[in-house]
Amino acid sequence: MKKEKLWITIVAGLAFVLGLYALGRSVAQLRRSQPSVTVTGMAERNFKSDLIVWTASYQLQMMDLESAYKALKEKQILVADYLKNKQLPDSSYIFSSVAISKEYNYYYDPRQEQNVRTFAGYLLSQTVTVTSQDIEHVEKISRDITELINQGVEITSDRPAYYYTKLNDLKVEMLRNASEDAFNRASVIAEGSGSSVGKMLSSSMGVFQIVGLNSNEDYSWGGSFNTSSKMKTASITVKASFALK
Repeated sequence: MKKEKLWITIVAGLAFVLGLYALGRSVAQLRRSQPSVTVTGMAERNFKSDLIVWTASYQLQMMDLESAYKALKEKQILVADYLKNKQLPDSSYIFSSVAISKEYNYYYDPRQEQNVRTFAGYLLSQTVTVTSQDIEHVEKISRDITELINQGVEITSDRPAYYYTKLNDLKVEMLRNASEDAFNRASVIAEGSGSSVGKMLSSSMGVFQIVGLNSNEDYSWGGSFNTSSKMKTASITVKASFALK
């Protein structure tokens, strides 16, 4: 009698396990059989930068450090006066701290039969950075920098960098547009197969690419961020899967 009960228990347990297994396979097959479509939506926008950052630098070399400081300060005053005369507010530019390095001349001394170095003076350098939303005005100032050279300031002008202060708002808007584009693409595919688009099953965002307008810049896997062009093109992709019904 006990053996019969044991066998009944074993058989019932096996039946329960097999039932769960069959149910799991049915659910998995149902999921696999659910029709879906995966598409990539894209949004692109051309825009103009609204912020310019321009940097210029100047330097000098003298044997006496104190004299070098004094001479560099005089150059800083000339640069500041130049910017003020160009109607730039004091808050739009800033001078860096002074960088100092010791310079040496190297030569081979045949009498000592070795390389020798001699002190050539202190090299002092400083940069000024202008940040403004008046892009055209700062561009003109950077082009007219030769006026300072005529005053004895051997200044080097870097290429301006351009930025967009409303970039975060633009990204949100473009994500919305890319998602709508993905849905529209899925709808076209669904209509072609006699179906309609259901709920979104999954989605993933690509990286933002910001390149110069009409440029031949390559996209980067980590995203591109152009700062050399005033006019730019931004793009973003959204990969999405939709259920079909």
